[in-house]
Amino acid sequence: MLSKEKIDRINALSRKSKSEGLTEKELLEQKRLREEYLRAFRGSMKNTLKSVTVVDPEGNDVTPQKLKNEKNKGLH
Repeated sequence: MLSKEKIDRINALSRKSKSEGLTEKELLEQKRLREEYLRAFRGSMKNTLKSVTVVDPEGNDVTPQKLKNEKNKGLH
C-alpha cells in the first residue's frame, strides 16, 4: 500500500483544490499520486480475492472457475 506521507499529500492536494485551486505542477502531482494509489489498491484487492473461497449454504465450494484459475496461477 501507499505510504502515509503519500496519502497525506493526496489529501492535502484535495483540500487545496477545493479551497483555492491547484497549480499545473500540483495537478500533475495529484494525478500521479492518484494513479499510484489506484494501482496499489487494485493489487491489494486482487490478492485478497485470490484467498476467497465461495461456499453455498450446504457447504459446497461454488467458487467461480475464473477465481480458481487465478489461485492456481500462483501455485505453479
